[in-house]
Amino acid sequence: MPGWNTGKIPDQSGRTAVVTGANSGIGYVTARELARHGASVVLACRSAARGRAALVRLRAEVPGAEAEFMELDLADLASTREFAAAYGQRHASLDLLVNNAGVMALPYGRTADGFETQFGVNHLGHFALTGLLLPRLRAAAPGARIVNVSSGFHVLGRIDTEGGGLDALSDEHGYRRWVAYGRSKTANLLFTHELSRRFTAAGSTITAAAAHPGYASSNLHSGASKVEGPTLNSRVAAFGNAVLAQPTSSGALPTLYAATAPGVRQDAFIGPRFGWRGAPAPSWRAKWTLDDTSGELLWAASEKLTGVSYASLPR
Repeated sequence: MPGWNTGKIPDQSGRTAVVTGANSGIGYVTARELARHGASVVLACRSAARGRAALVRLRAEVPGAEAEFMELDLADLASTREFAAAYGQRHASLDLLVNNAGVMALPYGRTADGFETQFGVNHLGHFALTGLLLPRLRAAAPGARIVNVSSGFHVLGRIDTEGGGLDALSDEHGYRRWVAYGRSKTANLLFTHELSRRFTAAGSTITAAAAHPGYASSNLHSGASKVEGPTLNSRVAAFGNAVLAQPTSSGALPTLYAATAPGVRQDAFIGPRFGWRGAPAPSWRAKWTLDDTSGELLWAASEKLTGVSYASLPR
């Protein structure tokens, strides 16, 4: 891993990838570099205008790239189902699913289906999307991968698995945005852990891994400031992005490594070598993200809440 960079990405020709939140930041860099190395890439984005603009930019930066935009709003399960159905009509298989899209530290809100926004978008939306696309991933195996993008901030929040993480989030008056964000990122890791366990038990050749970007300059924090205007938190984040953070191109490396490097193991968690910056390396994770019981309970709650069943992948 030391010194690993985009020049070491294996040839991706013949592989199809879906990258959520690919219109900007780490998602865009991930999609661009996959396309640069031969993959056919689907930019799955909530905003049609920004998604199409990103597609134009990608094609300009990577002439001849095989890329397309498809609309996906992870805050709306109906949109997630529509995306999966449309993808299935266009593509027979899926080699790589990068669950990258996310929101961070937003004021309290709810998705179209009534879930707390951060938990609903960051975890439940991707849980539903992965389950709906699983038949296409199976069709591409061996070698298919799922990469869930988490965060070092997962340490800020454990999950009340008996309530699927929602009990502590359903009360607007008890809501703490950073704790809620941490819970959603813990959910990403628990989902990866349980998915890996089930793939192994089923003898599947699909690999589920996770990654985090460290401290990378991105517009992730801008969601809150767009809602409530400039705040001390958003100003501090902007300063950190400008002075302390590594560039987005570096922040995307752990995701790209997890997505393409040979020998990535089930349930691997890849991040920057020095925690907040550096070349990709195995990352430390809180012990509760490796708990089988918590993973099973979160999985069961997520199936119930989303209505998406992984019946073909039993516990």
